[in-house]
Amino acid sequence: MQGDMMTWFVPLAAMLGAGLFAGFAAGIFGIGGGFVVVPALFVVLPLLGGTHDAIAHVAIGTSAATIIVTSIRSLLAHAKRGAVEFEVLKTWAPWIILGDGAGVMLAGHVDGHILTMIFAVGVFLMSLNFLLPKVGGKVISDTMPSGIARVGIAGGLGTFSALLGIGGGTIAIMVMTLCGRSIHRAIATASGIGTLIAIPSAIGFALIGLKESGLPWGSLGYVNIPATLAIASMSILTAPLGVAAAHSLPAAPLKKFFGVYLVVIAFVMFRNAMKM
Repeated sequence: MQGDMMTWFVPLAAMLGAGLFAGFAAGIFGIGGGFVVVPALFVVLPLLGGTHDAIAHVAIGTSAATIIVTSIRSLLAHAKRGAVEFEVLKTWAPWIILGDGAGVMLAGHVDGHILTMIFAVGVFLMSLNFLLPKVGGKVISDTMPSGIARVGIAGGLGTFSALLGIGGGTIAIMVMTLCGRSIHRAIATASGIGTLIAIPSAIGFALIGLKESGLPWGSLGYVNIPATLAIASMSILTAPLGVAAAHSLPAAPLKKFFGVYLVVIAFVMFRNAMKM
């Protein structure tokens, strides 16, 4: 009996901890929390069974499902402060969703080894935004992209984010700050972009995985329901704390810390991919 309790306690504790960290990161950085959730799921999901190839897809799909809750909670908290640019969300939404669909379909045709490699490379690239001085410390425009530029950026953002199981906040923030938005408004609006990405991603991963075998216990397609509930229940609590910190604390030290974390995660995920 004690052994059975420990078997369940370890994955549950890991998922709850990931939810706490992911919620805070989502609130303070405007990201969906996928950079925290996906690595944690790579550790936890094997304890629930499933093949190595299925684990990568379930980690990405489950991350997307948790981001729905995390990003909505962050969005509402930022909206109360009047920091969200809903017009940006409205005009970007169709292209983000189309790109999202393309990313999910592409993920369905990529094996777990390649998907893990894609995540590792993507995480490393995103770490540079937190560790290095922004190339875009300058404002290059006073208006957001429109026309073909908007289609390309929003669509590419959706595709890239779906493949990684993230909310796309880092890229969205870079674009908005380059276009003259304050960091606080960019972070707030990025929370909404995470919602636009996460909902179709989670639905898509659940559907493309319905007929797959070798999934961890409790999975609906490529979305693990127990992990989603555990992580989301904690992120709801800490997302508002992250939002408050984003509006009151100096961002530079926190960005450096998170950047180092992403480099470590990229290295670990790369090693995992090599062992698959």
